[in-house]
Amino acid sequence: MDALELLTTRSSMPRLIEPGPTNEQLELMLKAAARAPDHMALMPYHFIIFSDEKRQQLGQIFQRAAVAQGQAEAQCVQASQLPLRAPMVITVAMKYQQHDKVPRDEQLASAACATLLLQQAAFSQGLGAIWRTGWYAESGLVKTELGLSEDDVIVGFLYVGTPAVPTPIKPNKELTGKVQFWQ
Repeated sequence: MDALELLTTRSSMPRLIEPGPTNEQLELMLKAAARAPDHMALMPYHFIIFSDEKRQQLGQIFQRAAVAQGQAEAQCVQASQLPLRAPMVITVAMKYQQHDKVPRDEQLASAACATLLLQQAAFSQGLGAIWRTGWYAESGLVKTELGLSEDDVIVGFLYVGTPAVPTPIKPNKELTGKVQFWQ
């Protein structure tokens, strides 16, 4: 797959099975993520990788957050199963660093770009991935249990594995009204 095809056919793959990324594939994914735009070389992104039985620990964190939020028992049980939907889950966080020249939003954008590059590198190696957020990414309990501070942001949970079916490519989006040439 060439670079332009990769960029213009990007689609999420929600149905993921074993095997997950090999160590070599993961290393390439992380290497790609480290190429994210990064003013002043702060590297404001942080990756927490859950694979194999460690995914159950992330599920327990999700379950505790659901209980703390007062969700119904069935939802709490479902929360514990969410990370098992893929062989690997990479939590991407923006670890904010106070800096005169690099505002918070720019650091968040860098971490989001790193997440997209992780996903694109997975696709380029024949893997599937989906970037998920939801209220778990906003949960103070989840952040605390993952060792993140109040100033940090969970950008998302990147689920990675082998596509269970061919990745559905969404139709191109219409850009009318989204592009303006300055007069």
